[in-house]
Amino acid sequence: MKDRVSISIENHIADVRLIRADKMNALDPAMFQGIIEAGKQLKEEKGVRAVVLSGEGRSFCAGLDMASMAASGGANPSGGRAQKLADRTNGNANDFQYVATLWRELPMPVIAAVHGVCFGGGLQIASGADIRVIAPGARLSIMEMKWGLVPDMGGYALWRGYVRDDVLRELTYTNREFSGEEARALGFATHVDADPHARAMAMAAEIASRNPDAIRLAKDMFNKLPDRAEDDILMAESIAQDAVIRTPNQMEAVMSQMQKRAANYVD
Repeated sequence: MKDRVSISIENHIADVRLIRADKMNALDPAMFQGIIEAGKQLKEEKGVRAVVLSGEGRSFCAGLDMASMAASGGANPSGGRAQKLADRTNGNANDFQYVATLWRELPMPVIAAVHGVCFGGGLQIASGADIRVIAPGARLSIMEMKWGLVPDMGGYALWRGYVRDDVLRELTYTNREFSGEEARALGFATHVDADPHARAMAMAAEIASRNPDAIRLAKDMFNKLPDRAEDDILMAESIAQDAVIRTPNQMEAVMSQMQKRAANYVD
């Protein structure tokens, strides 16, 4: 993992970076494995309240490194034999999908800071984040059709709900590039900022100052919304609130507001 992904944790924020800068953080087998290992590590980090995901160098992620993937013969990124894409190796996903969907599985919010190129698999990885801050001049594309392929790294599941169906169809069929500024209008970007990493870190600090128990319950609720009926959502709200109300961290949230001081939460 260490030669593809770095994790730095400070003040309850995990600063996660793709570090294959010489290749614009393109996805080779080692990068797939590094991202999966990073996700597993973050799941066990009890004191992390927010994650910022970015890429070092000129770009966030240029998508698949086609040459290295061809040379690997489609080997399972976790090691071993070549995998059939229909094999479920991580819950409901294969390894190639899991590098994007694992960010939704993490219990804490994830903010993607996107600059430079964000193509294909890179766009799907960014789409796994709860929030996306994108540089106005970033270059994005659902790139797979260029290679005669379909998006298959979780994009269809992740994009539903925040990008219009006809927009997704046009971008997928044509694989045209769009800018960070256009990404906001289309629904891919939460915010557009000339310094996406700084904006993401500031947002992460704000999130980290909130009751971590309530934040995690809120993320779990958002993850389950698309597949629930209204009655189930209403009941889930009540169950989540029962789980957090009058707990020490919730009471600390109230007292810190009343006393006009920073909260001191326990993870």
